[in-house]
Amino acid sequence: MLKVFDYEKMPVVEIVNNILVDAAKRDASDIHFDPQEEYLKIRIRIDGDLKDYAEVPNTIKRNMITRIKIISGMNITESRLPQDGAIKTTIEDVNLDLRVSCLPTNLGEKIVIRILDYSMSQAGLETLGFSPSNFEKVARIISVPNGIILVTGATGTGKSTTVYSILQKLNREETNIITVEDPIEMNIEGINQVQVNSEIGLTFAASLRSILRQDPNVIMIGEIRDNETAQIAVRASITGHIVLSTIHTNNSLNTIERLLDMDVERYLLASALEGIISQKLARRLCPKCRKLRPTNEYEKELFKNVLNKDVNETYTNVGCEECTNGFKGRIPIHEVLVVTQTIKDAISNNVRKEELRKLVYTEDVTTMLQDGMEKVIEGETTFEEILKLIELDEDESTAGEDRSNLQNSIEFTKLSQEAAKATLNKLEEAEKKDRNEKSPTNSTSNNISNPAVNSPTSSSTTPSTSSTTNNTSTSTVTSPSTTAPTSSTINNISNSTVTSPNTATPPTNPIPIPPQPTINTNEKASQ
Repeated sequence: MLKVFDYEKMPVVEIVNNILVDAAKRDASDIHFDPQEEYLKIRIRIDGDLKDYAEVPNTIKRNMITRIKIISGMNITESRLPQDGAIKTTIEDVNLDLRVSCLPTNLGEKIVIRILDYSMSQAGLETLGFSPSNFEKVARIISVPNGIILVTGATGTGKSTTVYSILQKLNREETNIITVEDPIEMNIEGINQVQVNSEIGLTFAASLRSILRQDPNVIMIGEIRDNETAQIAVRASITGHIVLSTIHTNNSLNTIERLLDMDVERYLLASALEGIISQKLARRLCPKCRKLRPTNEYEKELFKNVLNKDVNETYTNVGCEECTNGFKGRIPIHEVLVVTQTIKDAISNNVRKEELRKLVYTEDVTTMLQDGMEKVIEGETTFEEILKLIELDEDESTAGEDRSNLQNSIEFTKLSQEAAKATLNKLEEAEKKDRNEKSPTNSTSNNISNPAVNSPTSSSTTPSTSSTTNNTSTSTVTSPSTTAPTSSTINNISNSTVTSPNTATPPTNPIPIPPQPTINTNEKASQ
């Protein structure tokens, strides 16, 4: 339900403050101000999903946009170019640290506010949801004396949280850590942080050249965006430094291919790359209202193929006052690759992609699909959430040809199964009602649809009357078990099956076939 403000009596300053505080209290990650023809739509993103929040009339729209630009330090006279800003304040005892982006559109300026939450980063690496095996791999990766470590994933998947947690783990008295960021999202005591400013030529690449003369032990690059930054980062890692950075790729194999596409020499990448941490975020089930449900056959098959486990029950979302549709918060799904010498040799020798895939996804690597399925068993998230995150081509690239088809699994989840059964039951009841309304002596088959139509099982040898059935499709016609009629003509039958009454079985397809159109049958007595 949309929130309503008294725009005539409340000042714009108070309305904006209420929106910011309310969104932060709801644990929203973003606030969207979308210009429309007749109003300004406000939406908030909670647990990864955007939800409508309020509608601001056009008479207030310009003042609200101007207020946000003022408190975020933007130029209020410039409405033709994109702008970035920041807000750091305390309102109603709520500490707010916000990043603001303004984009001109054909209907006006669109503003998106990112609400930064450092609670997970400050809590430490142990609280980020790594499985015991993946956490052990991460600890091994960050303990190397030099090399490049990459955290990968799409926008908004918690890469910065993971990077800051690693930095705090490495932040010791004997270590000199320097970061290059755009923007600096979290101030960490004991770490030297540099803000990129492209307007004056302070880019990632330019900063890295100077940082190498600052006697660093650990270098953190906010994001590898271009070829020059990638090449300097790799070269810095082989000169005795630990380089930590992020890049937008989906999994470990894609990360290697992406760096090669950015013109990083193979021999340099092979010697520098030490580890890749890939992650996505799935909605977390509310622990207070979740409930168990039986798994269907397709889910059981997928669990067996992916984890080699027999799973008969999983948790599903219900919904209560403390959550949103049964979900509260999000959990990361990880894939951690420790680059071994075998993989380094394969990269250096330019092996084929198929061979590299087999080396990367060995028994020692837990893919994101496997990690997600384990979290489903633990009750952290749902089966459907994992299938939404892991695409079919990703699953094939990490698992080979023997894995189940994810698209089929999505189609045959519990909800679709229940809907199919309900539809099939309705069809069977309708057909049963039609058969009961017919005369027992009438041998004409009218209004035939999917379910089987059985004729009387008489033991008499007297031939039955002739019957003509036209335009029948996907039906099962059963004759008496003794002798066939002396004169019957069945025309234009497609996909039909003739069986005896003792062998007729109901359809077993879990997805019901749509009912066929009504058939008009004309009888003509044989002479």
